[in-house]
Order: sequence, then C-alpha cells, then structure tokens
Amino acid sequence: MMIPLEEARRLVLDACPLLEPGPVPLSEALGCVTAEAVVATEAVPPFANTAMDGYAVRAADTAGATPEAPARLAVVGTLAAGQAPLEPVGPGQAVRIMTGAPLPEGADAVVMVELTREDGAGAVLVTAEVPPGNHIRPAGDDLQAGQEVLPAGTELRPAHLGVLASLGYSQVLVRPRPRVGVLSTGDELVEGGEKLRPGQIRDSNRPTLLALLRDSGCDGVDLGRAKDAEGDIEEALERGLDICDAVITSGGVSVGDYDYTKAVLDRLSEGAMHWLQVAIKPAKPLAFGVVRGTPVFGLPGNPVSSMVSFECFARPALRAMAGHHHLHRPEVMAVADDGLPRRPDGKLHLDRVTAEAGADGRFHIRSVGGQGSHQLLATARANALALVPDGPGIPRGGTVRTLLLHV
Repeated sequence: MMIPLEEARRLVLDACPLLEPGPVPLSEALGCVTAEAVVATEAVPPFANTAMDGYAVRAADTAGATPEAPARLAVVGTLAAGQAPLEPVGPGQAVRIMTGAPLPEGADAVVMVELTREDGAGAVLVTAEVPPGNHIRPAGDDLQAGQEVLPAGTELRPAHLGVLASLGYSQVLVRPRPRVGVLSTGDELVEGGEKLRPGQIRDSNRPTLLALLRDSGCDGVDLGRAKDAEGDIEEALERGLDICDAVITSGGVSVGDYDYTKAVLDRLSEGAMHWLQVAIKPAKPLAFGVVRGTPVFGLPGNPVSSMVSFECFARPALRAMAGHHHLHRPEVMAVADDGLPRRPDGKLHLDRVTAEAGADGRFHIRSVGGQGSHQLLATARANALALVPDGPGIPRGGTVRTLLLHV
C-alpha cells in the first residue's frame, strides 16, 4: 500500500534525534546552528573612535567656520588606528586622526579631511562648523556587554562569525554537522575507468550522495562498496553505525526484492526497519529505521530515484538533526511555460525542470526532457523539481508547486 509523501516524511522526521551540541572553532562553524544564546562579553567597539580620516577637535572651536573664514587650529599630533592617544586636544588645537583610531582626550568631534586644508605652518584650516559627536563611533555603539548577540537556533553565516570574532570568541557551542556514511552494495558495481564486463555498471550513486551531503552541510563518510554477501554488508554497516550519526544505502528497497542489504538491516534493527512505498514518482520505495540510535536511510538504486529520495527524506531529516528550522528547499508557485503532461497513476510526480525568474516577477519552468529514473544527464540539467499532482498534468501556462534546488 502506498502512503502520501507527507506521511512518509513525518515518520522519518519524528524518528531522527537532535544531535548533542559541542564546541566548534569559528573556522569550522559556518552553516552550523547555535545550541545556546551567545552573549556579548564586552562592548564593541571597546572605545570611542573615529569613523573618518580627519582631525579630532573641540566642536566649539569650529563655530562659524566657512571656506571663506576658516577656523585655524594648531595640530599637536597624529593618531593612527591601533595607537593609544598621547596628546590631549586643548582649546584651539587638533590632532590628525585616521579611521578607527581612538578619540583623544578633550576632543568631542572629528572633521573629515575633505573639510580642511593645511596652512603650511603646523596648523589646519577647518572650513565648516561641525557639531559635537560628528563622525564619532561611541564605545558600545554596535554591542553592549551582556547583550544577547545571537539567539539559540541561529544558523551561522559569515557575518555572524565576524560578530563572534569581534567579541573574542574562538569557538562556539553548536549542533554539529551530521556525519553521514554512504554505502554502495552490489557485485555489479565498479568505479573509476576500469573496463566494464557484461552486466556491470559504474557506481554513480555513492559519489552523487556524498556530494549532496556536502551541499547540505553534512560531513559525508565514504563507507565504500560491499559485495553481495551478508558478511561484507554487515561489516560495512557496523562500521558506519559505530562512527556516523546516520547511514545511507542505495538499492534493494523495493517490495518483493530479496536483497542482502535488506536482510542485514532487518537483523541489525531487530525488525524495526520500515519498508515503505511512497506515492511519488520517482523514488517510490524507501527504507527507513533507527538502528541502535542511528537513522538508516535505504534509498532506491536508480540514480535519479536516489537523488529525489535524498531530497524528500534524508536531507530534511539530517537538517533537523543538526538543529535547523528550515528543513526543506524553498517552494514557489511556478508557471509551466510548455506544460507538464502526465497520466493518472495515484502518485505525485516530481518532474525535473529548469526554473528561472521571469520579468513578470514569477518563476517560469520548463521540463529538462527525459524523466526516467535512470536518466542522470537530464537530471543534471535541472535546478528544480515540479510537484505535479495526480491527474492529466499541468497545461501550458498553468502553475505548479516547485522546489528550487539551485536557483
């Protein structure tokens, strides 16, 4: 009996455990999710500083200054970023100052260099009146000590890491990236450029799935290929269960199949594996279970089915394990410029399409052509999946729910 996509997805998501948090260096934290709120331990900036190259002055000394009647101030020093102020600014004085340098004592404004000119006698002519606080960044202008910087559950992006670095954090407590093992099984599989013998095929699923894991923010672990022998398969799966947060296999999950992988997984899970038929095309068969606390995904063996099944089930579950709130690819209603015909069969079809934003503000999609579950080249041309409901299909110019994969 087939079950709807959402029911199968819920079964998977409900069973996948949230990973325990741990400290990660900032250099490795991009894309991870914070496990606790991050609080500023100090003010940023830690001192008042200038936002411009120019002159630190007393604002009162510039009163009434114009290009025709500039204020003449004695220059008593120069202050670069990274230097501590040595000379205070007294009445009628100025300090040459560079962007980011701390404000010297006595100064309450900065005149940008474009509003000054030198008079050649150790003084500067200020050609405009400036108010107190002009071009000064106060201490704590960005962050105050004790302020919550990032709430728990924040997906760390480059700017977040910059904020943490500005506060002196060298590491941050996050949900780790899932370590996911990928196993290929089958005597018929070969890899690399070796000559194919009759009945052999090259293993494309494992490289594809490992790449999909990297693209999804996971750490893929190559468990290699196992022969069609229960002992070999069990050894590889045991290794994956020992070192990984989740394991993915491909092939041998169809109803009625007798497959060595199926036999091993049933034994290791003590009968807890779910052997599902999902009402979608491609990727109808799906195996899923939690084996000794580790989620195991049995994906279909056809290359396109394997990729689609990963997108529908493994990717959202792995993102949930890593603490992400947005589990699925962005979804839009898109215009099918050429239509997407199909026949009724009781399934939701996930057609591979190209999607592009149109001048009308809507996404427009076109089929990539071959929709067979073995047609990997056509799938490589796609950047979206159109979710075509059961029935006659989508007419030319009709709209359809579309998952944006890489747009």
